[in-house]
Amino acid sequence: MPKNKFQDVIFTIIMASLMVYGMVAYNIVLNTGSLQNWVFGAVFHEWPIMTLIAIALELVFVGKLAMKVAFRLVNPREAGPTQIMLAISAASVWIMCPCMSFFATLLFKDSYNAQFFAIWVQTTVMNFPMALMWQFFFAGPVTRRIFGAIFREKNAEAAPAAQADRG
Repeated sequence: MPKNKFQDVIFTIIMASLMVYGMVAYNIVLNTGSLQNWVFGAVFHEWPIMTLIAIALELVFVGKLAMKVAFRLVNPREAGPTQIMLAISAASVWIMCPCMSFFATLLFKDSYNAQFFAIWVQTTVMNFPMALMWQFFFAGPVTRRIFGAIFREKNAEAAPAAQADRG
């Protein structure tokens, strides 16, 4: 997990990229009615702008709020690392899904009429279960694996230095 602001930004970029990719693909499938090979490439039409929006939301607003919500769900002094991680992930999806669905509705759905609110709510409701499962079972684990691989050297170098200081 991130230990400083730089690592937090890197973690956020990886997580947002994976979450947005999966959710844009999911929404294309919902709109077309089937998953076909072309969907995996079509994602890149919406992916750049939605990823930038997700990164900005996470770094400015969602990250801090999700931590507050998560620590109301679990006590960090009593809960194990898996419970804490799941609480943070759930809180992040709970806050991010309506936000990202709002921007997707605004930018990519035919919602420039009196039905904007209804389309946004429907988009949020349709996206939430998939976002939660995508976060728990794919984007979260893959992000943590990639992040761990990137920052393994720094952590491995810091551990012997810390042991030498103690000893």
